[in-house]
This record gives sequence, structure tokens and C-alpha cells, in this order.
Amino acid sequence: MRTLPTLIGAAAVLILLPFAVPLVGLTSSTATQIVVLMIAALGLNMMMGYTGLVSFGHGVWFGIGAYVAALAQKHLFAGQILLPILTGLIFVGLLSLIIGALILRRRGVYFALMTLALSALTFSIAFRWTAVTGGEDGLGGFNRATALPIDLSDNLTYYYFTAALGLAVLYLLIRVVRSPFGHVLVAIRENQTRAEFQGYPVQRYKLAVFVLSALVTGLGGILSGFQHYIVTAESTSIEFSGELLAMVVIGGMRGSILGPAVGVLFFVLFREVLSIWTSDWLFWFGLVFVAFVMYLPGGIIGIVEKVRHRLNPPPDTNAAMSNRKIYQGLDLPVSLRPEPSSRSKVLVARGVSKNFGGIKAVREADVAVSPGQIHALIGPNGAGKTTLFNLISGGHTPTGGSIELMGQPIAGLSPDAISQAGLARSFQITSLFEQISIRENLRLSFQAKHPGRFNFWRDIDSFDDINAETAELIRFLGLEGIEDTNGADLSYGGQRLVDLGIALATKPQMLLLDEPLAGLAAAERERVSKLVTTMAQYIPVLIVEHDIDRILGFSDVVTVMNDGAVLLSGTPETIRSDRRVQEIYTGTGTPTVTSGKGAQDAVGPVVLRVEGLHSYYGKSHILNGAALEVREGEIVALLGRNGAGKSTFLKSLSGLVKPRGGSIDFAGQDILGLGAPDIARAGIGYVPQGRGLFSGMTVRDNLALGRLARPQGQGGVYWTEDRIFEFFPRLAERIDSHADFLSGGEQQMLAIARALSADVRLLLLDEPFEGLAPAVIEDLFRVLDQLRVEVPVIIVEHNLDLVLALADRVYAMEQGAVFHEGPAAALLHDLDYRKKILWL
Repeated sequence: MRTLPTLIGAAAVLILLPFAVPLVGLTSSTATQIVVLMIAALGLNMMMGYTGLVSFGHGVWFGIGAYVAALAQKHLFAGQILLPILTGLIFVGLLSLIIGALILRRRGVYFALMTLALSALTFSIAFRWTAVTGGEDGLGGFNRATALPIDLSDNLTYYYFTAALGLAVLYLLIRVVRSPFGHVLVAIRENQTRAEFQGYPVQRYKLAVFVLSALVTGLGGILSGFQHYIVTAESTSIEFSGELLAMVVIGGMRGSILGPAVGVLFFVLFREVLSIWTSDWLFWFGLVFVAFVMYLPGGIIGIVEKVRHRLNPPPDTNAAMSNRKIYQGLDLPVSLRPEPSSRSKVLVARGVSKNFGGIKAVREADVAVSPGQIHALIGPNGAGKTTLFNLISGGHTPTGGSIELMGQPIAGLSPDAISQAGLARSFQITSLFEQISIRENLRLSFQAKHPGRFNFWRDIDSFDDINAETAELIRFLGLEGIEDTNGADLSYGGQRLVDLGIALATKPQMLLLDEPLAGLAAAERERVSKLVTTMAQYIPVLIVEHDIDRILGFSDVVTVMNDGAVLLSGTPETIRSDRRVQEIYTGTGTPTVTSGKGAQDAVGPVVLRVEGLHSYYGKSHILNGAALEVREGEIVALLGRNGAGKSTFLKSLSGLVKPRGGSIDFAGQDILGLGAPDIARAGIGYVPQGRGLFSGMTVRDNLALGRLARPQGQGGVYWTEDRIFEFFPRLAERIDSHADFLSGGEQQMLAIARALSADVRLLLLDEPFEGLAPAVIEDLFRVLDQLRVEVPVIIVEHNLDLVLALADRVYAMEQGAVFHEGPAAALLHDLDYRKKILWL
């Protein structure tokens, strides 16, 4: 944003406004009202547009400011106007500081509802406290004092006084928006969690902008009170707050700081002109507001931006990334290298535990990382790897144990405090600021450690040291030439690089990388792998990654976790050859339960045929031409390492993820692209990992909801309650019990039973044996063994011994594609063959 042209343009509009409004039949008093509302809307926009804090009750500060200034003039500063204005602002500032500290503890809709409650409470007090506020008659008896050299009683003079203050507010807010402080506000709006892990105390920033926003809106209220010589309770009402919010949304919250001012002008002209023709103008304005929210969320300014975007489209960054060299061969910039340390260990976690209720997610885990080391953390799904990452980085507070970084305890500290101490992390799902540029994503991280990170006045472009370091990192990452591209417009590989760069730019002593290679193509994996090895020469790395072959190829030490605990640590060679590690990935070859597989002779026609399936999460290509076939009377196992795409395959079949290519033929019907409800009605039952029960409902209600929207007569077996209870008699005994009061095994049985309810011809199971006791696993195993007679099953399960004993055929996946198909018996007892197919 160019400050001077913006101010000159605004000043020109304000000078001409009182002469322009009469052209549409309005007065200079209306011009003053427009400026007053513009000031109030600019204040609200600092919260909504720049910080993402939605307030339904911001008119509170408009009214309170007006009341306090009026009372100050009447009782303290008779004949003055500046001192009452100052008194009103001080009161609003102090009150908003207290209230903000309380309600900002809540996020999202809860914060918005608390602002709504604040507005209702304030209106009630203003309307009923007659002795102070004048009640329903309002508070009068004050005036535009003449203590100044100019006579503010003249409407045009008061207009220019108000316009001058409005121009000063605009200048202030432009400086704030352009400052390091203002850029952090945008980061909070885009991705609060990432801002916290960058090292920003987010609550302090949110409280500061809450107070600033209240002050600016309060100033608008004060000026409005002196304009009309009266303050009424309506200025604090929910209705006025709603109008203020509508002005901000219609004008445009994010395209320009002047967007809300455009919205105010639109609102006032709409009201004044349309009210001449109809008393129902507010109804029509409501329709316009709804239309903007649904179809033009960027507001009027957003329309201009869309036109500009279409006339001058951004570069094709997918092509830009693909045309770049895999690796530039640059060394890590000197500014990012931490001071050499004589310590033998940079990070030490001892006996770290975390319980979520009765679930022990991490159990007395020990991890130690030395300087210059790449330390890998591997293990199957549910092993506790990401939870341990969250405990180290501040995402969770440990239940027990200690964590030290460079000899200093960090267990239980907030993410921003841990980041400031020298630990940075990337995320399993790319976490960056999508609506700002690559340069700004990285600059925010450098700024987090800079003394000027709280500066609200100095222009961000004037910090030469930050900008130089940002440019150097952009060169190192190979992103030169596209640094002005927004994060959302990057290819997935580019987003991964930026996510890595955000962590690196905090200048850490220790780097945690959570699946940095997930979803990347081969060339991109090579590129990121080389970046990791280059960084590790100076910054030790603790990495979680499911590409086991690659991770064992460049790691120095590997720690294996299983069932929340550390199984062992050692060199990659030790891990690769350890029997216990092989067993948790490939099983023992001796299943605890043996299947009868009585239905094998009854295998019938094809029920499901999937070919060339491609699915994405955002820009991450998860399924890459996957194919599979299921016949009546059989159980098909879908195997593969963590991150291979197995769960995504099931979600794509059930409609929870929409595939972008391929074909899905189910019982002669093409269901590719159908929504989850349509696929469920077609006869596919899906049981997700974690069961997904309606915990507050009874067993009976869960089963009833399972069949409510699915019709009979689709050609399969209609699963009545009686039919279900033949397979799950325990559910009949607990029919009136709430789902959250059931045992883990009973919950899993209920999840399967609910998926079967109504007319189901194919059952999808994702990790059905997870977290169950051995006796319960045996019971469920036998139920599924018999169930194949009635309905074919696709099952994803990491316990290979169990699933191979249960299944008839096997499909194995790697990087989103099927690379092996065959009978389960071939892998069941021949452990060497199983390792050949499924091991490292």
C-alpha cells in the first residue's frame, strides 16, 4: 500500500464530500455522519479484516465513548471539547483492555457470541440507567464547545474538524498496517497456530488490536455524539453493531484499508436514497448484504481486485517450480547457522508421557539429539510420534517427564516461548500463510526474533537486515523469481519448501520436521532431502517420516516407537535388521486367531471395480492411479506403509474425498464424483478410524440413524436390528445405553452395525482392531470372518498377522498406487515373502 497516494486521495474525497452529497438530495450533516461511520468501520476492520476476530457487538465502543465524552463535558470540562474527547478515549481504552483480556481467551464463534452478549448487556444498562444515561430519552445537554479558535457549532466547520480527525485516524492505521505489528495481525488472521509456532505471543497482539479497534470506533461514537448533541442507547445496540459489520463486509475487509469506507458510503446512500421510496429499505439492504456474503465475500473492493487479477493473472507457479533445478547446491546462509555449542546433546527428552483421559498416547519416551545429527522417529500409525512432537514443541503439555533444549527446561511452555528458546518445527500438513506472499511468509519468521517485532509505526520495508536475510533464504530455497506469489497459488512442492523455510527462518538451535516428504513427487523428495541434509550440518534435526527407505538412507540415529513407547534407538543398520522392528511393520507370521474362511468357495461376481483413481488433499497428490477389485463373499485387505494412501482410498470410495480422475464401478453403477450421502444410499457402509459414533445417543438411536436415509430394495441384504443382533448379540443387551458408556470393543461393534444398517452391499473398515483388548479382537475377528458370507469387506489394518489371517486377497499400496495384488495366504505364513513385499 502506498501511503501518500492513499492519503491524498482520501483527503480529496473528504474535501469534496460535503459539496457532492447535495447532488443526491443530502445535507452536509449527512457528510459528517458518513465520516463518523467511516472512522467506526475502520476500527472494526482492524479486528475483522486484518486479525480475523469477528465482533457482533462492536457498537458498544461507539456508544460508550459517546456517553463518557458527553458526561465529561457536562460534569468535568464545561466549555471544552478536546478534553472530553480525550477522557472518552481513555475510558474506552481501559475498559476494552479489561474486557479484551477476558473474552479473548475464547476463539472463533465463542468470541463472536461473547461480543454479542456484551452488546446486549451494554444496551440494557444504557436504556435502564436513567440517572446517568438518560434512559430511553438519551443523554443531552452538551454542545460543541467554542474553546477552540474555530466555531464548531457551524455544521460545515464541524464536518471539516471531523474529517481532519478521520484523516489522522487513516494515517495512523496505515502506519499500523504497514508496520511489523500489523503484519503479525495478518499472520494471525491467516493461520494463528503457525504464528504461535513462529514465536509470536498471539494473545498480546490480539489484545493490543482489540484495544486499538475499540479506541478508533469509540472516537467515531464521540464525534457522532457531538454532531447530534445527544447520545442514545441505540448507539450500543445489536442492530447498530450489525449495520457496522455489514458496512465492513460490503465494502471489503481484506482488499484495501479503505474497503470499509466504501461500504459506509454504500450503506448511507442506500439508506438515504431508498428510504425516500420505501420504508422497507432495511429489508432490501439485508438482501444485498446476504448476496455479498454468499457470492462476493471480498466486498466491493474485492470486485475490483478480481477484475485486476483477471487482467493481470499471477504466474503459473506449478510450471515455475517444475522448471527449477532440483537443488541449487547452496550452503546454508551464515545468518541461519547457530553458534557452535560444546554441548553433547541439544535436545533431551526423558520419561515424557501424555495421557488423554484413559488413553496413554506417549509412555515414558526418551529421545536425545546431538549437534549435527539427523535423528529419525519412526513407527506405525498410532505409535505416538506426532504426539511426542507436539509435547516437545509446546502443542501439548506433558503429563510427566522432562524436556530440555540446550540445557534449559521447556516442558509445558507455550509454543511461542519454545520457539523463542530456539526450537522450530514444520507440520505434517503444510502450515503457511496462504493469502500472503512467499517473501512475507519467510519475513514474518525472521521478524519473530527481531527487537522490532512489536513496532507499530515503522514501515516493514525499512528493516534492511530482515529483508536481506529473507532474500538470502529465498535464494537458498530456490524460490527466486516467484517470491511475490501468494502461498495458496504455489504448487504443493512449493508449499512444502515454504513451510520448511518458515521453520528455518526462526533461526533455531533445533529443528523438528514432521513428514516433510509426504505427498511429494520423486524429484521434489530428492530436493527436500538434500535441503535437510544440508541444514543438519549446522542445525540438528529430529524428523518423523513414513518414507522409511529414504529416511534410513540419510539418518544418523533412528528411534522406533510403538504403542506410545520407545522400542529402541540405534543406527539405521541396527534398526533395519532388528527382529522387533520387523515384527511391528510386518508381523510375526503367527496370527493369534485363525480364520475359517468358509465363504471362499462362494466367491461370486465383482461388486466393486476401481481403476486409475486419483485423489488429492489440497494440492497434495495422495492417490496416483490406484486400482482394486472386490467380489461377493470375500474380504480384501488393503496394505501399505503409513502415508501410502490406504485411508484416503476408503474415503474416496465413500465420497468423503472427491477423486479427480479414474473410475469407480459399484454394482454396475458409476459412483465417481457422487457425494457421501448418495454413495451411502447406494449401499456402501463406511466405518472410519476412530469409529465416529454419535456419543450422546443410545445404541438404538445410532442404529436408527444408520438406516434412516438409506432405502430398502437396493439388491443387497437389508440389515434389520434383529439381523444385526445375530452377529452382535452384545448390542441387544446394551440397546438403551449411550454410545460413550460402551467399552471400546462394544463401540467398534456398534460402529460396524451402524454402517451395516439398512441395505448395504459393501463394507469399508479402517483400522477396526485398533486399541482393542486381545479377547475383544478375537470376538470381532470371528464376527467379521462370518460376515463375509453376507457382505464383502475392504479392510485397512496395520496388524498384518490379523488382517492376513482374515482376508482372502491382498492389495499393497505405496505412494498412492497399488504395486502388489495376490492371495492373502501367500503372505500369511511365509514371513520372508511378506518382508520382500512389505518391508524396507
